[in-house]
Amino acid sequence: MNSTTPTNIEVDNKQQLLEITWEDGHKSEYPLYGLRKNCPCVACRGGHAKMNEFEPEAFLIENPPLMDIKGIKPIGNHAIQITWLDGHNAGMYRWETLRMLDPQEKS
Repeated sequence: MNSTTPTNIEVDNKQQLLEITWEDGHKSEYPLYGLRKNCPCVACRGGHAKMNEFEPEAFLIENPPLMDIKGIKPIGNHAIQITWLDGHNAGMYRWETLRMLDPQEKS
């Protein structure tokens, strides 16, 4: 069993969550604000030198600004591309990165 292979992905804009069920049975719930704040694209990270620097505390903010996901598409078998309501879609969210950022894994 692989802990970084998703079996199901659901977006709930009303609840402001992206839910991923992983092959090992674990279920991750990502607040949308935290995902948007941790967009892995070069522009959002602040340059190539900061590509692996993330802000996991962004998932813990109470009453964050609302974010909506317009669409999600797979990138090969290793990532997803999220299109946000504002049109931004440059980030490639790798499975390993999403599992590392899982708020439930931190608690």
